[in-house]
Amino acid sequence: MKVLKFGGTSVANAINISQVKDIVDQTPGDRLIVVVSALGGITDLLLKTAELAASQDKGYQAVLKEIEERHIKTIQELIPIASQSKVLSKVKSELNILETLLEGAYLIGEITPKLSDKIVSFGELLSSYIISEFFIISQLDAIYKDSRELIKTNNNYGKGVVNFEVTNSNCQTYFSQSKHRITVLGGFIASS
Repeated sequence: MKVLKFGGTSVANAINISQVKDIVDQTPGDRLIVVVSALGGITDLLLKTAELAASQDKGYQAVLKEIEERHIKTIQELIPIASQSKVLSKVKSELNILETLLEGAYLIGEITPKLSDKIVSFGELLSSYIISEFFIISQLDAIYKDSRELIKTNNNYGKGVVNFEVTNSNCQTYFSQSKHRITVLGGFIASS
């Protein structure tokens, strides 16, 4: 089993993601774990939306719109039109949840470490889903797996510590049962 990690620059846009697909496709081995970051620059934008919302600055809405547009553009450039509906629907649904969280931060005028962690997680959640769907549509034997189901931490939000006993058990169980050659996961995220 090999683990391939691609940072934000590697998955910054459709062209780079296509190159990642080619690298993954050409990597030898019967089992690959592909860990991806948020699209380049998205994590910073998510942190900015949280900061603006918490300071009750409606400018967070414009930054959220920019985040949405980046993801939709990436989907439109990667996924054939006939297959876009499912991916767009899922991404827009997740973005609606993000918008609700930011609206809550705006209304109460603050952000907790737990909420900040939740908001910033959307970068990896969205990119890993989009990339996995692109791999599948490109005929790679791939599947999406939510990292939060595998990697478990304590409740120290903002500075979570991995519970390696539970995490290792979850990973061993999942990967021993997975039938796919490629598993795509978001990096930087876990759950308590």
